[in-house]
Amino acid sequence: MTRQLYFTALFFLIHVAVFSQTGISGKVLDEKNRPLPGVNIFIKGSYDGATSGEDGTFEFDTDAAGTQTLVYQLMGFKSQEFTIACDFSPIVFRDVSLREMITEMNAVTISAGAMQASDASKAVVLKPLDIVTTPSAMGDIIGAFQTLPGTSTVGNDGRLFVRGGDASEVGIYIDGLRVGNAYGSTAGNFPTRTRFNPNLFKGTFFSTGGYSAEYGQALSSALALNSKDISPRSQGDLSLLSLGGGYSHTLSSDKQSITVTGNIFDLGPYQELVKQNIDWERGPHSWDLEMASQKKLADGGLLKVMARTEAGGMKMWQKLPGVEGRGVFIDLDNRYTFAQTNWKKAYENGWTIFTGISYSDNKDDIFYDSVNLQKRSKLLHAKFTGIKDFSDRISANSGIEYIQNGYKEAIIEAQVERDYEDHQFYGFTEWDFYLSKKLVFRSGLRAGHSSLNQETWLDPRASFAYQVSENGQISLAGGTFSQVPTENFRVLNPGLKNVKAKHLILNYLYGGNGRTLRAEAFYKSYDNLVTFDGLPMAPLDPINEGKGFAKGIDLFYRESRLVKNTDFWVTYSFVDSKRQFDQYSSKVQPSFAPKHNFSIVAKHGFESLQSQLGMSFSMNDGYAYTDPNQGEEMNSKTQSFQNLSLSWSYLPKPNLIIHFAVSNVLGRENVFGYQYAQTPNSSGVYESLPSGQAAPRFLLLGVFLTLSKDKTANNLNNL
Repeated sequence: MTRQLYFTALFFLIHVAVFSQTGISGKVLDEKNRPLPGVNIFIKGSYDGATSGEDGTFEFDTDAAGTQTLVYQLMGFKSQEFTIACDFSPIVFRDVSLREMITEMNAVTISAGAMQASDASKAVVLKPLDIVTTPSAMGDIIGAFQTLPGTSTVGNDGRLFVRGGDASEVGIYIDGLRVGNAYGSTAGNFPTRTRFNPNLFKGTFFSTGGYSAEYGQALSSALALNSKDISPRSQGDLSLLSLGGGYSHTLSSDKQSITVTGNIFDLGPYQELVKQNIDWERGPHSWDLEMASQKKLADGGLLKVMARTEAGGMKMWQKLPGVEGRGVFIDLDNRYTFAQTNWKKAYENGWTIFTGISYSDNKDDIFYDSVNLQKRSKLLHAKFTGIKDFSDRISANSGIEYIQNGYKEAIIEAQVERDYEDHQFYGFTEWDFYLSKKLVFRSGLRAGHSSLNQETWLDPRASFAYQVSENGQISLAGGTFSQVPTENFRVLNPGLKNVKAKHLILNYLYGGNGRTLRAEAFYKSYDNLVTFDGLPMAPLDPINEGKGFAKGIDLFYRESRLVKNTDFWVTYSFVDSKRQFDQYSSKVQPSFAPKHNFSIVAKHGFESLQSQLGMSFSMNDGYAYTDPNQGEEMNSKTQSFQNLSLSWSYLPKPNLIIHFAVSNVLGRENVFGYQYAQTPNSSGVYESLPSGQAAPRFLLLGVFLTLSKDKTANNLNNL
């Protein structure tokens, strides 16, 4: 009897246990309704669950009762959760679909017109280290970017010229804030440089067109420099150059750092040793003092402050065509101040907030023969932006901006002065829609208003990218771009309207296995370009009557694994540009826009010698110019420009770098155009002088010593 009761009780308990479980089953699919294997399906907070099979199906039982949460989870896909009621009745989920998670690492990026120099982006074509090790750059940021597609080298200018546009059409930003007078002031044919040290920046974004709605006031290009975050260590850096020297000291902790740098440069002694093509009375000289600070705040934000002040000048004699003697005496003195601060914080709800303000103040005091001309330009830029990630598929970047621009020029002897002040207001919004990890669409709109000319405008922009293979993608970008005229024109005619451009760009980008291939076709139209009567040095009655276009192709190839310890890139650009602008009455090829541009940069490391040898070669088919003896505008062209540069870097100790570079090794006499007399001589001929290089070659020797507790630290560690 007892045995019979035992088996009866056991049978009852087994029966209750079996019928006290809930059976859960279903099938999991991807976005294209294909079976998705390997998905983990489980009851949240328990060990009950299963994994989907090859056909996407799953089945399991759970002892949980009441309201529960069923989770679908697979790495690389967005998890899904469902609320279920476990009442011991079977639960069947039919065709649950999981969407692939899109991240910065697996998503396609828009590359049309965009080139980056950083260590994080998939669209990188240069790294920060490349900027300081490109031989022809001589440590100048712009010099390195002149080896990229879409740019033209204008050796007697030094600024950045992009796709048939002049240098004023390139907007330069630091941490998203506009920089006024980013290039040093110069005179004659002596090329200028950017004012800022490349060691300040962790990366750069360079767009040759079709750029983001976040940036404005640039017809051709946006160059965005991103400053460093907190420095990794405390250290001192001593620089001794053939042109001067400087010292930089950094104090750093986990939450903050500050770097103070001072430099003195004087080309006078160097120019006494190296033959010059310019008749110098006093060679270019300058000093600068710079501070950059970063601090992590208690609220999780990052605060940055940067300030720079500098002064410099030069004195020279500029020979005039058809005139005996040394020519006209030019004396230039420059003072410049730049300061900015910005704050950025990422919130857990998907918002990233940025706000900042920058101020630029440039003053030039120029004596041209017996005339004393003073110019002063001020620029204030305030900006607030918010980036919101609504999901891994949709994000938006929106913001408002205010720019105050003041300009004044005066002729002291004549007691003549003219000036203006403009208040500009901007708003922009830009949305990214990731339709899949292979397809992204971006649409943007930028609005602006100028108080000086009482003009309001809207610039729509759009782009998309599609991944065609594992390492290849295509991009298309287009839009409209507006820019107020340059200061020398606006002060003559404050009512001048915006100059405008429309861009259309088709891009193919391949990147993988140490190789980058980039091909891009573009078309750009111009409207409302400024034309004037008179000469470029003394324009009269500027008006918006010019038009033009630029079209062409850019090719870029970079390889780092073909030859051991060798990295090289090759660039070719074809630009067909015609524009009616400045003093020209018809559409002409601009002097700053050669049709064919080619460059190659190669660097090879010798590990046993602790050295790197660099080589860069640039050439174009020559510069257009007007010969008044032939009658038509832009009727002639110079011989091709060619420049071979070499560099050698040696690390005798981990904290000591010796760097030597020489440009135009072959001593080619490059000519960028000709200066003609304003009246013909007795034979009826307009005499001329070539506009060439400041010197046959330029040599730079630098010794860089780092002082730190970390004996392996040097100037390159922070790049």
